[in-house]
Amino acid sequence: MILGKFLPPHLGHVHCVEFARRFVGRLTVLVCSLAREPIPGEERFRWMREMFPDCDVRHVTDELPQEPADHPDFWQLWHDAIRRRLPAGPDFVFASESYGTPLAAVLGARFIPVDPARVVVPVSGTAIRADPLAHWRFLPTCVRPYFVKRVCVFGPESTGKSTLARDLARHYGTVWVPEFARGLLDLKDGRCDPDDIPLIARGQPASEDALARQSNRVLICDTDVLTTTVWADLLFGHCPEWIKATADRRRYDLTLLTDVDVPWVDDGQRFFPDERRKQFDRFEAELRTHGRRYVRIAGSFPERFRQAVAAIDALLAGG
Repeated sequence: MILGKFLPPHLGHVHCVEFARRFVGRLTVLVCSLAREPIPGEERFRWMREMFPDCDVRHVTDELPQEPADHPDFWQLWHDAIRRRLPAGPDFVFASESYGTPLAAVLGARFIPVDPARVVVPVSGTAIRADPLAHWRFLPTCVRPYFVKRVCVFGPESTGKSTLARDLARHYGTVWVPEFARGLLDLKDGRCDPDDIPLIARGQPASEDALARQSNRVLICDTDVLTTTVWADLLFGHCPEWIKATADRRRYDLTLLTDVDVPWVDDGQRFFPDERRKQFDRFEAELRTHGRRYVRIAGSFPERFRQAVAAIDALLAGG
């Protein structure tokens, strides 16, 4: 058995589980959470189940004391909670922490220490919570979307959004999320029909969440679902409520609002060459309505890149 908070799961936990599952015939992993903890327990449970589908991963939500000094029956309470999940008790308890020795004794099991000096994987959940970006290399793929800083490049058509997103991703050594609508509408020679809007509203966040797993501290997103709501209204006069609700749920740490002071380029998927200033005002109003943190990006393309880098650097530095 392995017991832990996994707050969050990191490569030290992965090492412990991988070692233990090779040591025994069957491994049970207990994800123990309290309602007051900063990362939802259900999220941690989901991460551990995804990473270790061949283990018996269970979620313990009992409001148990966290230290022996917290309750006179500390060890008995933990014994009872564990035995409710494992009636026969484990044969072995694996841990990198010192609690493994008394816990194993209470359960009548043998304690097996795994990297107690944190030499193999020098990290802790506390260190990651304090500065997840500094410890990025210790985060498993499925955990990264929770901590990644999401930057949305947002604005009217033909304002250099895709070029900026691609260049920023290259600069930060990360991935960028292309505009899903472009690939979809290319199949139709650039024509957008009403029944394309729901597909775009599903495809853009699906692309973003998939690529967040490959990100390196920051994820650069070329547009978002809020953009889809604007275009649905511009092209067809209305937007389905579920798409608006989806846009409301999406969260970005920073939005780069691209101004219209660059030449118009007709690429077959652009519609309103004479209304970009009006579009810009609409896009900015949407950001304000939704309370999004944003920076206006203007000037030449090199100037835009410098402005964007400065804004993202401030974000990554905690500004």
